[in-house]
Amino acid sequence: MFSLSLKTKLVFAITAMVVAIVATLSTLYISEVVHQRIQEVYSIADVIKLHVFAVSKPVLGVDLSSSKIDLNDPKQVDAAIQELLLYDTSITSLLDSVTGDSPNILDACIVNANGLALLHTNPALQNTVVVAREDFADILHGGIRVQYKLIYGPARTYDVRLPLINTSTKKPFGEVRVGVNTALLIDDLKPQIRRALIVSGTAIVLSLILAAGLSNLALRPLAAISRRLDLISSGKAELVGTPSTRSDEYGKVSTKIERLGRQMRDVKEVFSALKENLDQMMANLQDGVMLFTSDSNAVLVSASAERFIGKPRGEMLGRRPSEIFSRDSRLGRIIMDAFASREAVSQQEIEDEQGRHIQIAMDFIEERGERIGALLTLRDAESVHRIEDEIELSRRLSSIGRLTSGVAHEVKNPINAIVVHLEVLRQKMKEIDPDTRRHLDVIGSEIQRLDRVVQTLVDFTRPVELRLSDMDLRKVAEDVVMLASPAAEKHNVLVEREAGPEPLPVRIDADLVKQAILNIVLNGVQAMPDGGTLRLTLKREGESALIMVRDQGAGIAENIRDKIFNLYFTTKSGGSGIGLAMAYRVVQLHHGSMEFTSIMDHGTTFYLRFPMIETAAGSEAPVASKEDSVSKA
Repeated sequence: MFSLSLKTKLVFAITAMVVAIVATLSTLYISEVVHQRIQEVYSIADVIKLHVFAVSKPVLGVDLSSSKIDLNDPKQVDAAIQELLLYDTSITSLLDSVTGDSPNILDACIVNANGLALLHTNPALQNTVVVAREDFADILHGGIRVQYKLIYGPARTYDVRLPLINTSTKKPFGEVRVGVNTALLIDDLKPQIRRALIVSGTAIVLSLILAAGLSNLALRPLAAISRRLDLISSGKAELVGTPSTRSDEYGKVSTKIERLGRQMRDVKEVFSALKENLDQMMANLQDGVMLFTSDSNAVLVSASAERFIGKPRGEMLGRRPSEIFSRDSRLGRIIMDAFASREAVSQQEIEDEQGRHIQIAMDFIEERGERIGALLTLRDAESVHRIEDEIELSRRLSSIGRLTSGVAHEVKNPINAIVVHLEVLRQKMKEIDPDTRRHLDVIGSEIQRLDRVVQTLVDFTRPVELRLSDMDLRKVAEDVVMLASPAAEKHNVLVEREAGPEPLPVRIDADLVKQAILNIVLNGVQAMPDGGTLRLTLKREGESALIMVRDQGAGIAENIRDKIFNLYFTTKSGGSGIGLAMAYRVVQLHHGSMEFTSIMDHGTTFYLRFPMIETAAGSEAPVASKEDSVSKA
C-alpha cells in the first residue's frame, strides 16, 4: 500500500490549511466585492425608480372625476393618464436622461397593469406590451452562488420595479420599471475577481514552499532520531554516538536514545555469548531438541532434529506442529495429538516408517500455573541401546579385570612355590626311572603353561602407560596391511586398503593401535577359510577418524554377539580369546569407540573410531601416506 512520509504529510497538511484559509478569505472577499458592486448598481436603479415615481405621482393623483371619461373603464383611465404623462415635460425629460446616469441602466418605462408601456425611453416600445424581466432584487439577495452565476453566465437584463397607485381611484395603476444590463457589470467585476484569484494562488504556492521549508526544518531533528534508531535496530548501537547537549525535546529524546543504545549493546553482548554457547551445545547434542512457544511456534531446533524429522532447521523455525509434522507418520500423529490435548508425552519408544527406533518425550513448560511452551526431545533408541551395551561391556571388563587381578595375585605365589619344590624334588631324586621323569616333565611343562596364563592375566589388568604421538591413521593402516599380508596369502585372502587423500591426524600409541587393528584383521582373515577380500576403509566422520574392517566370512552368530569382547572367549580351536578384548581395551584407552555389525553368511564389519586432532591451516599431516588411495596385499 502506498504510504506518504511524515514530511510529505506535514507539507500537505500545512498547505491544505493555508488553501482552506486563503480560499475562505478569497471567497469572502470576492463575495463582498460582488455584493457591493451589485448593491451599487441596484442603488442607482432604485434611485431612478424612486425619482420617476416621485415625478409621476402628481399626474397619477389628478382627479379625473370631473372629466367626461368613465372611471370604471380602465382603457379610458389609462388613455387619460398616458395623455397627462405625455404632456408632462418633467417626466419625459427625466426618462430621456435615465440612460445617461449610469452605463448599467439600459432603459426605464411606466407600464399599466397589463404591461402596456405608456412611456418608454425606447420610443419603438411605447404603446406596446413589455414583457416583465427577472427582478434584480432576487440577484441582490440571492447569495454568492446566484451572484457568481450572474457574473460567469451570459449578459442579461433585469428589472427594478416599483408599483404605481392611482390616487383618484385608489387602485393599482401599473409600475415603474428600470432595466439593468449586466454586461458592463460583469466586465467590471471579472478583473477584480481575477486579481483576487491570482493573489490567492500566489499565496497558496508561497505557503507550499514555506510549508516545505518549515517541515524540513521542523523534522530535521526527527530525521536524526530516525537515523539513530535505524543504527540501533540494525545492530550498530555502538555507532549511535553521544547524546545531544540541547535542552529541548530533541535533546531529551537523544539522551534516551543513547541510554537505550547502551542498554541494547549490553543486551547484545550477553545475548551473543548465550547464543554462541547455546549453538555449541545444540551442535554437539546428539538428541533432537525442539522448543515451542505458548502459541505452538518452534523457536529452537537442534541440528540433530533434522535427521529425525527429515527437514532443514530453516523450514521448521517459526512454524507450528501442523506445518512441521505430518499425520501420515506415527511420530507426527503422537506429537500433534499431544498438542491438541495439551497432555505431556512420557518417554516412549516407537518405530518410524523407515524402521528406526526413536525415543520420544514431550513436556509442557508452565510458569505460575500457565503454560508458556513445550519441549520435545527425540533420541535414537538404537544408539541408547548401543551405549547401554558398551557400558555393560565396560562394566564386565572392569569386573573381570578386578577378578583376574586378584586371582593372578593369589595363583602366582603358589605356582612359584610349586616350581621351587619341583626342582628340589628333582635334586633329591638322584636316580629317576624314565616313567617318573616323564611325569615330572609333564608337571613342569604344565606349571610353566599355567604361569604364562597367569602372566597374561596380570599383563591385561595392569594399567597401561600410553606412549602417544601424532600420527596419520592412514599410515598405521598401511603398516597393518603389510603385517597381515603373509597370513592373508596363506588363506588366499586379498587385503585392500581404501583411504581418501585427506590426512586423518590422530594422537595415539602407534604400537598398541597397530596391534589392535592387526588382531581384528587377522580374525577376519581366519573367518574366510575359502578365501575372499578383506577391506580396510578409512574416512573422516565428523570429528573422528573411522576405520572399517569388513570381511566376507560366515558372520557372528546372534547368540554370541554380546560375548565376543569378553576375555578368553573364543570360538576358534586353539584361539586365546584375548585379541578382541585387547583391541576393545586399546580403543577405550584412546577415548574412542568400537562396534560391529554382522550378517550371517555375508560377513562382519568392525567400526573403530579415534578422536582426530586439528592441524594448523596449510601444515602437513603428522605422517605422510602414500598417494595411492587403494593398496592391496
